[in-house]
Amino acid sequence: QVQLVESGGGLVQPGGSLRLSCAASGSIFSSLAMYWYRQAPGKERELAASITWGRSTSYAASVKGRFTISRDNAKNTAYLQMNSLKPEDTAVYYCRGVGLGRDYWGQGTQVTVSS
Repeated sequence: QVQLVESGGGLVQPGGSLRLSCAASGSIFSSLAMYWYRQAPGKERELAASITWGRSTSYAASVKGRFTISRDNAKNTAYLQMNSLKPEDTAVYYCRGVGLGRDYWGQGTQVTVSS
């Protein structure tokens, strides 16, 4: 069983940066594709970024050029570096790991972008 724990959320001013972390327990992290989703109040959960076990990345149009997803398999951790944050980036951010027939979600971390 794998547990995912997000951290790094908080309150930041527009134009600021945050780095989210998703720490995974267990030994299969390197075999998982990792995803960052977000859900704003009153909206559906949406995919923000993804990274395969082979480190191929993809991004939603709304975050491309501002967010960077990465992974450190030695630390069993995925990251989401968020720059040039906007108020519309305010949401709960969730990480997800998929692989070996399993699908894991973290509990989420709140990101609030406000002056």
